[in-house]
Amino acid sequence: MGSEIRVWVDGRRVDDGPAIAALDHGVTVGDGVFETAKIIDGEVFAKTRHHDRMDRSLAGLGLAPLDRARVEEGIQAVLADEPIAFGRLRYTVTGGRGPLGSDRLDGPMTYIVTAGDQPLPAAVTTVGVVPWIRNERAATVGLKTTSYAENVVALAAAKAVGGTEAIFANGAGELCEGTGSNIFVVRDGVIWTPPLEAGPLAGITRALTIEWCREEGLEVREEAMPLSVLAEAEEAFLTSSTRDVQAIGAILVVPAQQTLAGDLPAVDLADRDLGTEPGPVTARAAEIFARLGRERMDP
Repeated sequence: MGSEIRVWVDGRRVDDGPAIAALDHGVTVGDGVFETAKIIDGEVFAKTRHHDRMDRSLAGLGLAPLDRARVEEGIQAVLADEPIAFGRLRYTVTGGRGPLGSDRLDGPMTYIVTAGDQPLPAAVTTVGVVPWIRNERAATVGLKTTSYAENVVALAAAKAVGGTEAIFANGAGELCEGTGSNIFVVRDGVIWTPPLEAGPLAGITRALTIEWCREEGLEVREEAMPLSVLAEAEEAFLTSSTRDVQAIGAILVVPAQQTLAGDLPAVDLADRDLGTEPGPVTARAAEIFARLGRERMDP
């Protein structure tokens, strides 16, 4: 299949063809939610949990609950061809046709399902800590919405210094999350991750990592931590649907940025090298996730 993306919109496969109305509210103001799930040998991992989270996101935006039968039609349509050995399923629901503003019109929502293969994640990656923050008191905190412009800017800045992910603090200066991942650190053999109250998305892989590591006897704590914990942690790792548990081998600081509101303060950290191989606790967490993930496709 190569790099082709399979696309289904509102009942039909369209792939590279025209599909979305110009006045769709998802296009006009980003009024929509989405989920990204891992595909393994043509099957969707943790599908029920992803559907449940989308319902929470839809409710948070004041949209109707997910029509699971309808989205399942789309999933089957994009998975009907040659099986995808490892890839990404993304499904999106928008507010449907709307005005040229933030108000909504009454009408059907738009359903989009896409799928494509992608390379397996590396065991170790590099992250860039950015000067922007996550607003842990925002109206959309904890919702997986399609309004991703700030993530685009942050990820581009992280990639400019050699990272594959950008890491945010929140408004209180606490460690929060990545643009599309959750972050964990290891101190004295204990795994720590920011609590949901700190503003990160409730990642599916995050939740399973916490549950499965505890099940296997590892100590995991969800507690607020200052961003400076990255300067002292013995190990660190990311979790996401397509990264699984991925060790952080280097932490780089993105230079302070200039904005229309003035200069942002520099991040009070220095670059760190955590090694080219996962640390022992991270390696154990990755092994647990890989093993139980193979045994439990819809945990």
